[in-house]
Amino acid sequence: MPRARELVGKLSPDELERLISPHLGATRPEVIVGPRVGTDAAIVKIGAGRVMSVTSDPLSLIPALGPERSARLSCHALASDAWTSGIPPAYCTLSFQLPPALEEQTLTAYVAAMSEEWKRLGVAVIGGHTGRYQGCDLSIVGAGTLIGVGDEGRIVGPSFMQPGDRILVTKGCAIEATGVAALLFPQRLLARLDDEGLERARALIDRVSVVDDCTALLRLGVRDRGVSCLHDATEGGVLGGLVELARASGHDLRVEQAKLPLSAEAQAACEIFGIDPYWTLSAGTLIATVRADRAIEGLAALRELGIVAAQVGEVVKGAGKLWLTSADGEVRSIDQPEPDPYWAAYARAVAEGWK
Repeated sequence: MPRARELVGKLSPDELERLISPHLGATRPEVIVGPRVGTDAAIVKIGAGRVMSVTSDPLSLIPALGPERSARLSCHALASDAWTSGIPPAYCTLSFQLPPALEEQTLTAYVAAMSEEWKRLGVAVIGGHTGRYQGCDLSIVGAGTLIGVGDEGRIVGPSFMQPGDRILVTKGCAIEATGVAALLFPQRLLARLDDEGLERARALIDRVSVVDDCTALLRLGVRDRGVSCLHDATEGGVLGGLVELARASGHDLRVEQAKLPLSAEAQAACEIFGIDPYWTLSAGTLIATVRADRAIEGLAALRELGIVAAQVGEVVKGAGKLWLTSADGEVRSIDQPEPDPYWAAYARAVAEGWK
């Protein structure tokens, strides 16, 4: 019998539709946004014009990053997805499935750092589960669920996108992949970067969050008053995130690749890894669609917070494809995201003992 192919990372849209979507339990009328590609949080009506936003993500504890930095990344992975709904998060449940050998000192440092970050985000931990179990290992140590409550008229998402909306992208491509590479494999990166470039690459790990990006844009207003959709480009990178939005909205997106922000540090890190920066892990990069008459104002609002951003294209009528114009003018249509090459590259770097 042939050996099964090892698969890592999140499932593709087609796998989700085939393996997960047919098995979602009961149908309830108050669920107005359920699990779907291109949407980072569920939305449930709770009455009197109010809704609850809910999102879940793994909790990671990466030894090379340390417990404190790992805790912050875990908090912001959840908070970033929550804020893309337009509803601020307020409550959290955490479930820890810990390796038996995890030291108490490490666990204490992790949960203490997480608590401080939740305080800064205005989030209360209201429940969960904690235990040590055989078969559990680093770097995934559990999962969290983040909940927010707000007015139904404040939510944004793919269903509110319209032809003519402008597409904004913040910070740049491969943000998280570059930050992790710089912290874990600095000697490798010094083959392409000087000391200052390496420090800029390392600093990206602390920008792996779209909370500030979302809050800045949401001040414009939502839907016809400003922002129609927000999406965190995580696994699959910026191009993967754009394809997800096209599929979720049912509109086409026209994007010029040359306008997508890409730092010299990200370019160098991805060349060393042998991966495409446009298709790889980019948590911390926000993809936003904004009504055309508010796009310039949106860029200014981001700039005031020191967030680099660019207008890279627009939403057009279509059937859910990304139309990507390359630097040489070639146009191609993409309706399926490519697998993220990060995980295989990271595993290879560890196996080869990169420093």
